[in-house]
Amino acid sequence: MSTPKRLGLIGGTGLDHFGEAVGSHEITGSFGAPSASLAEYRIGNLQVFFLPRHGEQHQFPPHAVNYAANVDAFRQLEVEGIVAVNAVGGISENYPPGALSFPDQLIDYTWGRAHTFSMAAGDDLQHTEFALPFEGRMRQAMIKAAIAAGINTVNGACIAVTQGPRLETAAEIRRFSQDGCDLVGMTSMPEAALAREAGLDYASLCVTANWAPGLEQEPVTMAAIEATLAQAMIRVRELLEQLFEEFSDVH
Repeated sequence: MSTPKRLGLIGGTGLDHFGEAVGSHEITGSFGAPSASLAEYRIGNLQVFFLPRHGEQHQFPPHAVNYAANVDAFRQLEVEGIVAVNAVGGISENYPPGALSFPDQLIDYTWGRAHTFSMAAGDDLQHTEFALPFEGRMRQAMIKAAIAAGINTVNGACIAVTQGPRLETAAEIRRFSQDGCDLVGMTSMPEAALAREAGLDYASLCVTANWAPGLEQEPVTMAAIEATLAQAMIRVRELLEQLFEEFSDVH
């Protein structure tokens, strides 16, 4: 019998649970504890390990997530790649509320987060190549799965990654737009960079929860965000199920 393939799945706001798991893994390491235990799912010859980025009770805000511990947990489980789901705000007109997209670029506006595993003298220092932060087999597989499932997605976007947890000012959104950003979120960094440093193929599926602040007359509300995400996550789950089935059978 062949060795099962392994993938990681990081759930963001709106995707704190994935389904009925066959097991749970408590992972510890030198970078501390991840946001939660990792639930294990089986799809044919594929093991999927699911981690809610913000914790099982959504208790960790974006700036307080232990991204290093989360990525290290997947590294310890020896996954081939990670699919990350990120709830974002739409800036450009092609990314309205409810849109699903696969970003290919980012600009990091965060501060004070641990952006590397090399944090002390004597650590194994890596100057990680990061020109294409999301590009790899997982991203191409997600695009293929979306087409196979008949789910409309947008291929390509630049995401502005902000510190949070507050939403952005209208002036900040204007700046991000001028900088070439199409989306704004709070969790893609340092997650993507740490995954690259760990040697893990990392791809993001962005779910637009709302227009970015200042683009509409009415203020952004959590009630509206939650309603949009509840509908969008139905398609996200369909896309992920298609991806995992294809990855199990083909890759």
